[in-house]
Amino acid sequence: MSMTMTSDALLALRQVVKSKSPITYLSNNEPTSMLLNATHLSLGSVSLPKSTPTRYSKPGVPNAASPSDFYTLEAIYLAWLLRDAPGAEYMKQARENGLTVGFVSVTERKNVVDWLEGKVADSDRIKPLDTDSTTPPGTPSRPSPAAHASSSTPKRAARPNTTDLESPSKRRYVPDSHDLEVVKRIQVDEVELRDRNTVLRGVKPNNFSALLSSYSEKLKKSRETKPGAVSVPTPSTGPPMQARKARNMFPIIMISSSPTALITMYNVKRFLQESVFEASASARERAASAGNPRAEDVIHIDRRRTPPTVSGTASAPPSSGAIQRYFVVDSTDALQKFGADAWERVVCVMTTGQVWQFRPYKWSDPRTLFHHVKGIYVTWSNDPPNPKIKDWNVTELKIDPHRRHIDKSVVAHFWKIIDDWTSANKPWLLKS
Repeated sequence: MSMTMTSDALLALRQVVKSKSPITYLSNNEPTSMLLNATHLSLGSVSLPKSTPTRYSKPGVPNAASPSDFYTLEAIYLAWLLRDAPGAEYMKQARENGLTVGFVSVTERKNVVDWLEGKVADSDRIKPLDTDSTTPPGTPSRPSPAAHASSSTPKRAARPNTTDLESPSKRRYVPDSHDLEVVKRIQVDEVELRDRNTVLRGVKPNNFSALLSSYSEKLKKSRETKPGAVSVPTPSTGPPMQARKARNMFPIIMISSSPTALITMYNVKRFLQESVFEASASARERAASAGNPRAEDVIHIDRRRTPPTVSGTASAPPSSGAIQRYFVVDSTDALQKFGADAWERVVCVMTTGQVWQFRPYKWSDPRTLFHHVKGIYVTWSNDPPNPKIKDWNVTELKIDPHRRHIDKSVVAHFWKIIDDWTSANKPWLLKS
């Protein structure tokens, strides 16, 4: 590579492109893989700063003199490197490499690439090379003593070979003044192409690391305490603890502890699981004769949930659907066995219409309670309406005193009410 080519960034880049030699990036004399981090471009045997002004002038600058009037080496190199990229992608890559301004426009890119690859011999946008100077274009020239001496000689002696200078290949093109005015008016109304990525990119760099660090602890705690989140097992977690965690995820139904209630801890399992109503007194006597004089404080009920059809009715075969387990309690003491957040798993409260039932509850006011859980008022089908519950937001469940063959439809109606409410308010408690 000649001395002229190594001293001129534009010619050095053209020579490397035409010879298909590798171009590497340097940062503090160390190789780097990213152009954004590089400070120099290694062009064969010469290494030049990527911000070096070239002799390729920017459009709309007829008398380029300042270094800012010329493209930098990085801009010319990017135009060639992204020569096959679409216009929007080319501008995006140019900005990502640090050229928010000063990159070669999409319309000018083909002319730059053709010149670099040798498809065209010359361009009117390239300032002629001064072989006596190695300073970048636009730098004010300093007259030398030889220049003063030559100025005193005749012009014919200073230009011994006028034929070469006046040849069409070396004569500089002088644009028409009218054409320049037209180009200036067009550039004033020029609209830069933007896509959905560049339109969201601001001018100033924003750093949100301080905001993220301040909220990282809060986000971590919220993930750890999120309902239904799987906790990391510890070495001390044994089978009893795992069984408790699995049990805590099942829905809970609370019933009244009143001895006069139609549904008690003696008959609730047979009613909800077998769809058969048995009077509480008869169920108590049957349990006592079997050696169980006292009812359990926690009862589990396994029920096969039937998936709904397109019409919304559960008409699938009884054998289909997942087995859903529910727990039934009649006191807050039994509810505390499920943990501090047991009320989050309560889906239904059966009431007899007596206000004292709710005194130990989390929400002692029935109007507030039945906005957090589903309220069911169990009564005989022939009992008159209870005026106390008219504003409690509860659903009446009527049991026939004599006709046991309709118990199945009553229980099916109850489960449909519970499924609809749980799906809408606490879906994480239901098995899919």
